[in-house]
Amino acid sequence: MSAAHPQPHHSLQQSKEDLALFAQLQQAERFLQDGRISEARKCYEIILQAYPHQAEALHFLSLIYFQEGNAQAALQAIDAALASSPNYALAHNNKGSMLIELKQPLAALACYEQAIVCDAKFALAHFNRGVTLYDLRKLEEAIQSYDQAIALDPQYAQAYNNRANTLKELLQVKQAIIGYDQALHIKPDFAEAHWNRALAHLVLGNYEQGWQDYESRWQSSDLSHAAGKRDLQGKLWLGLEPLEHKTILLHSEQGLGDAIQFCRYSKLVANLGARVILEVEKPLAHLFQTLAGVSQILEKGQPLPPFDFHCPLISLPFAFKTTLDNIPFTNKYLSIDSTKASFWKAKLGPQTKFRVGLVWSGGFRPNQPEAWAVNARRNVPLALLAPLKHAAIEFYSLQKGQPGESELVALRAAGWSGPNLIDLTAQLHSFADTAALMDQLDLIITVDTAIAHLAGALGKTVWILNRFDTCWRWLLDRNDSPWYDSVQIFRQAQLGQWEPVIERVRNQLQQLMATKSK
Repeated sequence: MSAAHPQPHHSLQQSKEDLALFAQLQQAERFLQDGRISEARKCYEIILQAYPHQAEALHFLSLIYFQEGNAQAALQAIDAALASSPNYALAHNNKGSMLIELKQPLAALACYEQAIVCDAKFALAHFNRGVTLYDLRKLEEAIQSYDQAIALDPQYAQAYNNRANTLKELLQVKQAIIGYDQALHIKPDFAEAHWNRALAHLVLGNYEQGWQDYESRWQSSDLSHAAGKRDLQGKLWLGLEPLEHKTILLHSEQGLGDAIQFCRYSKLVANLGARVILEVEKPLAHLFQTLAGVSQILEKGQPLPPFDFHCPLISLPFAFKTTLDNIPFTNKYLSIDSTKASFWKAKLGPQTKFRVGLVWSGGFRPNQPEAWAVNARRNVPLALLAPLKHAAIEFYSLQKGQPGESELVALRAAGWSGPNLIDLTAQLHSFADTAALMDQLDLIITVDTAIAHLAGALGKTVWILNRFDTCWRWLLDRNDSPWYDSVQIFRQAQLGQWEPVIERVRNQLQQLMATKSK
């Protein structure tokens, strides 16, 4: 028997094995597509019993392990797949996505880059590389990755959207709008792109288009969840139906600052002849008792009385066709509870120095991971505020919540050389308390958080320390606000650079004190 004799038989046998393996892989894939995860898992495990190094089975089994919460087994399986097939671009990409979930962005970036080495035309890997670079704050590089993804797939709507988000963060807002338009041309029902375009138009002051796009937040499950979509009786009111002799429920959404900013519209609604019920979070309920036009205040969670219409507070600018020229009540629309005002006047005693309130952190929202990155960018490390110390100024902390409170404690323990912050926040149980304390102060210096809106709504002088990629509320290239007459904005000139901002605040504060000493 020559060595070559068994070859045809061996080849035929191998072909049958290949066909059987292919059929098993196809069956497992069908199970995955149908959501029958347990059956797919068994299929892949059976395949691996016969072919322990079969890369495709190892790869997809790793995804199942990861979905089941077994990250260690998932990484072991996908590493085995890559050991068997080092040029397996999809596996490199999906390992990167696992590492993103495990909060290892640098390792994930290396995986996406290896996927591109394996397959330079892999648009998804370019896109994921862009997302990771964006999260690592390498914005220019992120744009380049999105450009590659779009060049490979000109119909990649999500890549256009993400590229536009990155441009907007770099304040190239008009170019960003072009990108959102391109995404929506490809996918007209792309709610996220509508929403992002809304923010771009609003930050430019293009309110007519901005408010209209802002209503798209209800068309996406993620956005509507973040906004707190409600299943309410009655009809949504957006300014079309007459309200005379009708009852309307106005309800807050998103953050406390949003409620403070837009509750001003309650009086305009009441002026249309409506009975206005306002539902807000508990910390705001007492404060809003002073709000004109409101017949009844409810805390969220309380039973709702009957009503004919309802409207989220942030939809009211759309309903009233608000432009930069007709924003209502820019001077003052909230008042101080007289009893609380008397308490805090007595608490602080006779004034001997200029009084300044400080807020350096917007706090941590554990249930809103989508807001964590923005929170980190808007917060100022308390240590950077040390230069504001001035012998003629009495500083008060208005900082509530973590990590800001712990930051103050830690700095004091380490020998804080900044202003001696008087901390009475343990006695602030609601925004009505905070408002009454603020009323005894001469100036509020704060990051972009609810305190900034509260000060503006009270007509208190407030200096806002504003991040480079500003919230749409503060517009671009101006140091005042069309929403609050008493606001002055100190903006970052570069991403993440707070020191020059603090220096400008320090200089203006010293000039102010020099004027008062004359």
